[in-house]
Amino acid sequence: MGVRTDRLVRPLAWASVVANVLIVVTGGAVRLTGSGLGCPTWPRCTDESFRPHGALQFHQAVEFGNRTLTFVLTAVAIATLVVCWRTGRRDLRLMSAIAFLGIPFQAVIGGITVLTDLNPWIVSLHLLLSMAIIGVTVRLLLAVRGPLPPARRGPTVGLAWATFAAAWAVLYVGTVVTGSGPHAGDAETERNGLDPLQVSQLHADLVFLFVGLTLGLLFLLMAVGAPHAARQAVLVLLVVELAQGTIGFVQYFTDLPEVLVGFHMLGAALVSACVTWVLLRVRRPVLDAAHAS
Repeated sequence: MGVRTDRLVRPLAWASVVANVLIVVTGGAVRLTGSGLGCPTWPRCTDESFRPHGALQFHQAVEFGNRTLTFVLTAVAIATLVVCWRTGRRDLRLMSAIAFLGIPFQAVIGGITVLTDLNPWIVSLHLLLSMAIIGVTVRLLLAVRGPLPPARRGPTVGLAWATFAAAWAVLYVGTVVTGSGPHAGDAETERNGLDPLQVSQLHADLVFLFVGLTLGLLFLLMAVGAPHAARQAVLVLLVVELAQGTIGFVQYFTDLPEVLVGFHMLGAALVSACVTWVLLRVRRPVLDAAHAS
């Protein structure tokens, strides 16, 4: 791997993480402003044009801006793929290729979302795929410094997997809560028909489970003398969870103000990133030593 390529891989890996988190935030803005059908068709914004024309309306601007950001994300993904391919490393090639291929998949799902008038279950899939891509880019970022050592097994790894599964249960049910409430993408959008109170309670119960598992994992790592990097990753995840939970409770009892819901979506993206980081750190506790050798 050349010096120039080596210097580019890490910044591009970071750019991939940031861009994918940002697309979640702008996608949330589309829903929170009721702009889900600002561009009523796909891939065009209107029947006559790929972009808004004439008097640019607010909802069109929000939706079109979100679509435009996809091109920025694509440029970052292509650059990352090219640079990772030049390294000759199979793991970097694979992760960068998956992140890149996620973009056309997302475009298709986004088109289906518009063409089905923001079906809440399709919208849910749209967001969850973004969360998965964020996890892939985090995996790429962690592997940049060198090939990851083989994964280990044991109680800590099992608990890390349970924490990871709980995180994804929280993320999924969170999308279901959104689909049942007032921020489903457009004032006229059909909701999923579920009781918002009951789904919100299930979401809260899963959050408590998630936090409990994270605390258990932190204590277990401390008890077995796990490397500092693993304990630090879990601690960061716990802080993100507590902040996210606080925002969630405040927004619930203040009738879901758009700004707080937007921060909650940002928090969801950070949860996906952090829990992936935790899983990789715990499964490979000799990561730093391997990279230093």
